[in-house]
Amino acid sequence: MRPGSPGTSLPGSAAFADDVPRRLYADPGVPDRVFRAVARSGGGFVLAVMLLVGGFLLLRAWQALDRAGWSFLTTAAWQPDTGNFGIAAILVGTVLIALVAITVAVPLALGAALYISEYAPARLRRTLISVVDLMAAVPSVVYGLWGVFFLEGKVLPTARWIATYLGWIPVFEVDGADPRDPLAPETVYTSSTFIAGLVVGMMVAPIICSIMREVFSQAPAGEREGAYALGATRWGMIRSVVLPFGKGGMIGGTMLGLGRALGETIAVFMLISPVFTVQWHVLQSGTSSVSSLIALRYGEASEFSLSALMAAGFALFVMTLIVNFAASSIVARSRSGAASDA
Repeated sequence: MRPGSPGTSLPGSAAFADDVPRRLYADPGVPDRVFRAVARSGGGFVLAVMLLVGGFLLLRAWQALDRAGWSFLTTAAWQPDTGNFGIAAILVGTVLIALVAITVAVPLALGAALYISEYAPARLRRTLISVVDLMAAVPSVVYGLWGVFFLEGKVLPTARWIATYLGWIPVFEVDGADPRDPLAPETVYTSSTFIAGLVVGMMVAPIICSIMREVFSQAPAGEREGAYALGATRWGMIRSVVLPFGKGGMIGGTMLGLGRALGETIAVFMLISPVFTVQWHVLQSGTSSVSSLIALRYGEASEFSLSALMAAGFALFVMTLIVNFAASSIVARSRSGAASDA
């Protein structure tokens, strides 16, 4: 038989079969070991702080959660001292305000990010980047004051128009408003979910825009040039290269903005009129949120009421964690997320 044919074996083949790949090891050196230890310590410290915050909230909230049970998630009233309390109403208000904010902020942030990264001249681009970053650093109380003294009065006619022509949609319906009466007061539209959502949307738009712009600027130059070489226009290149590449960043920025909107306190507290009923009508006066409830009732809370507020804060903490983990998972599976991790 010829060597290598079935039924034959080469000399030393048994030795080769028993061999295992040798593990390669290179000493990274003292600087790399120090950096690795510092990075691991930083990551572990962040996780430890998060666990401590969650554990503290759960410990302080346990008294209220133990008394309320599962009704804590289904009760709309907030009367802790009488035992009738829950987060159904304030949770709905929190989610609706955040959804209105994201609905307003995402298109605005997407358009601004595309203009800055793809259309703006270099000198103007640097200025716009600085302006957007400065807007993200403006304190929330300033946005709240702007919303109370400027935006609310300007946006009431818009809210009335939406209720008049789109009131057949349940979410835009306003109880007590007569669209056929031009002299009807506009007070039914003040301090609403819609106005609070607009202000919060203006707050989170710079954050979302910064993330999207950074991801769009990392789109591969070779693919951009290839799209132009195939005859694509600038918008065609953006649609076929930049937007698909930046999908993960767009989703991650949106979810990060959503998490920020869920926890906004001062601006919402200054704008809304708290009600403890499930309020689905976003244009109608009266809403609530978890963070504004805590800011409103913390100073006058009894021991048990404080435990109930801690329970509401723990629910908001868990909801924010879920949103952020979902965003991280989506971004990690995307092309831009994989590129940014490399």
